[in-house]
Amino acid sequence: GLENQLSLRVKVIRSDNGTEFKNNDLNQFFGMKEIKREFSVPRTPQQNGIAKRKNRTLIEATRTMLAYSLLPIPFWAEAVNTACYV
Repeated sequence: GLENQLSLRVKVIRSDNGTEFKNNDLNQFFGMKEIKREFSVPRTPQQNGIAKRKNRTLIEATRTMLAYSLLPIPFWAEAVNTACYV
């Protein structure tokens, strides 16, 4: 099965109804790995509260790092990766 960094098996993946999450390739992959899929109800942002808060925290950390270091916007992707790591 699919494992995370702690070698724990991934049992469920929850996502919104975006087309990037609903396609045959992912259907086959999750079926092969025996991972249950859950989708949030459309137009209910309340179900995405935790993810939206974490994304906001990452954006704030990224902006702070770029501003403090005086690095230009092209370093945004690397700064986001660093914020995720920290």
